[in-house]
This record gives sequence, C-alpha cells and structure tokens, in this order.
Amino acid sequence: MGTPEFSIPCLDILNNSNHEIVAVVTATDKPAGRGKKLKSSAIKKYAVENNLNLLQPEKLKDQIFIDNLKNLNADIFIVIAFRMLPKIVWDIPRYGTVNLHASLLPNYRGAAPINWAIINGEKESGITTFFINEEIDKGSIILQESIKIEDKFSAGDLHDIMMIKGAKLILETVNKIENNSVKEIEQDVLTKTFKTAPKLSKDICKIKWNSSAKSIKNHIRGLNPFPGAWTTLTNGEIKKHFKIFNADVSNEIIEIGLLKIINNQLYIGCNNGSIRLIEVQIEGKKRMLAEDFIKGNIMINNYYTL
Repeated sequence: MGTPEFSIPCLDILNNSNHEIVAVVTATDKPAGRGKKLKSSAIKKYAVENNLNLLQPEKLKDQIFIDNLKNLNADIFIVIAFRMLPKIVWDIPRYGTVNLHASLLPNYRGAAPINWAIINGEKESGITTFFINEEIDKGSIILQESIKIEDKFSAGDLHDIMMIKGAKLILETVNKIENNSVKEIEQDVLTKTFKTAPKLSKDICKIKWNSSAKSIKNHIRGLNPFPGAWTTLTNGEIKKHFKIFNADVSNEIIEIGLLKIINNQLYIGCNNGSIRLIEVQIEGKKRMLAEDFIKGNIMINNYYTL
C-alpha cells in the first residue's frame, strides 16, 4: 500500500524477491494540471507496468474493498507513504501490517519526519519498520537503521537516501517475519522524551527573520524542494511572495528582514547577522539562482520582508 515515488523502491525490491505481491493498493486517480486531466500515482504506474493486481479504493472502510483484501489471503500488508489505515484493514493479515517510517521512532512521529529532522538541525535520523496498531506511529519496532545528516543535506537529499535504504530494510523485515526471527521492541521502553513531526502548514513554512542565521538556514533546507520556505517582499504597496530554497550563513550585518544586494550577492538580515541567498523563486517565476534573480530585479534592493 503506497502512493508516491518514495514507495516504489520498496515495492520493486519485494516484487523482485522470492515473495509474492498479491495486490497493490494506491490512491484513486486525481485531476492535475491546467487541463485537470486524471493523474495516476507513481505506485499505480509501476503496478500497471509490472502487471500487478491493482486496487484503488475511494474509501478504506468500503465493504467491497474489505472483502477483496480478505480474499487475497495475504500474509502481510506493507504500508509505505499511504493513508492512515482503519483497524478493519490493518488487522486483516495474520502476520500483521508493517509500516516504514522515515525517522528513528519514537522520535519524529508524524506526517513530516524528514523535514523536521533537518529544520531542527539534527545530525542523525534514520528509518524504522514497525507493526501498525491503534495509535499512529506507536506500534512495536521491528528494525531500525541510522542515517547521518550532512550539513549540506536538503529534505530532498535525505528523502532520496531513505527511499533506497528503506527498500532494503523492508525486505529484511519481511524476511525476518517469514523466518519467525523478529524481536519486537515496544516504543515506550526506548525513551520518554522525543520530538514530533506535525504536518507542514503555510505558517510553519514562513521564515521568521528574528531567528538566528543558522536556524533560518536549517528551516530553508528542511523545506527544500517542497513545500519551500517563504517570505513576503514589500516596498510600500508592492508585495511579492518569495521562496528561498538554498542559503548560507553570512557574517554581513544587515537590519533584520532587510533584503540587500552586496557585491552582486543577495542577503537578508536576521538577528545575528544575515543569510546569503543561493536559490530563490519570486511570485510568478521559476526557481533560479540568486545571481540570475538579481540581474532581472536590480531595483528590488532594500526591500523588506514580512
């Protein structure tokens, strides 16, 4: 069960193993683009290309869907970046339902673990397989693998590493279940203090310029490539939505929130210096290098951020 590209390596490694995929469950096709043409999920495309049995339920509690799942007689359900499952679904297979989570549980339970690990400046994250139960991301742990977070990593970089490592961990997990060699670890015995990873809202993605340069840099890279850290550039009545995808900490002392061009470099002041912008996107335009942005917006010098 999965939807985005992140799920594909897991499905692929299982499909090419000695295990049998009896069905693939993914989201229904959604209208997308200006023409609102129906778009299939990445997982559906893989399933179709590989002639796998495909299910696309609109409602997970639909009785026909439930009956179809039961008739498959699957030993295990594997869930990778899918929807929250009701008990009537995850309780079906005799060996349980396994989820891959993009953090070292119990740390960073929630919808956006990759983003929050980088936003918070963590030096390490990881991946976890666990059995799904009644509480979100709280089931007993099967396997974990740590991943070092480099200072240069964006959320996209960490996502891609976890996507590949996650597939190997899923296969190892399924093999252990098959061999009856799983040693489950209850999460409540690991730690009582941990950070969470709530869904990213527009307000969370907004840059707070009275923060430190380092925390702003982490905020920016933790939201790159999606959904993107943003601010509003303003000069009098002119206001423009402005996204920043890459930036470095700078020693230039600039007024908090002031955008300034210095030696053909673009800076914005924060509470202990400034950040130098590397890749940006102004409202109505594509992503571009800051130096290219300057060439087309030389008059934007000394704008303020909101």
